Amino acid sequence: MTPTRKKQLFLISGASCVGKSTLCEELFRKETAYIVLESDLIWREVYDTPEDNYRAFRQVWMRICSNVSQIGLPVVLCGCAIPEQFEALPERSLFTETHYLAAVCSDAEMRRRICEGRGVTDEKWIRSSLDFNRWLRENAGQTNPKITLLDTTSLTPQQAAVLADRWIMERLKP
Repeated sequence: MTPTRKKQLFLISGASCVGKSTLCEELFRKETAYIVLESDLIWREVYDTPEDNYRAFRQVWMRICSNVSQIGLPVVLCGCAIPEQFEALPERSLFTETHYLAAVCSDAEMRRRICEGRGVTDEKWIRSSLDFNRWLRENAGQTNPKITLLDTTSLTPQQAAVLADRWIMERLKP
């Protein structure tokens, strides 16, 4: 099936433990102008292909988002991603525009959330999350399209969701 309705695609990203899943859960509870999907739902080992930047996983999600948006509402896809993983794919043509929002926080708060919130002690895992969080903060303005940052360091999930919803609504076009 070829999609007949092209909509915008919104992607909410962030490192593990930054608060993106909780933020997206809050958006999901209140959504009316868009559909919220969580990318981790279909993750399988077969998609663990860093050598091609997780291409098959991104392609499947773009097809799913395009199909869901045929109801007339845009999709907000929540997961760990950056523009280069989507923009060069052929499926990018299924959308009018893509918008990226990344939840970030301070290194100290990230470490606290990882260790206290999830109880993670694996230093490699902690370092990987801190590195991606730092990469987002340092490079968001250099990606194409640019990533908008949402600093969740001092925000509750509800406050972060209100700001994310406002960001989405400002970009929605009829």
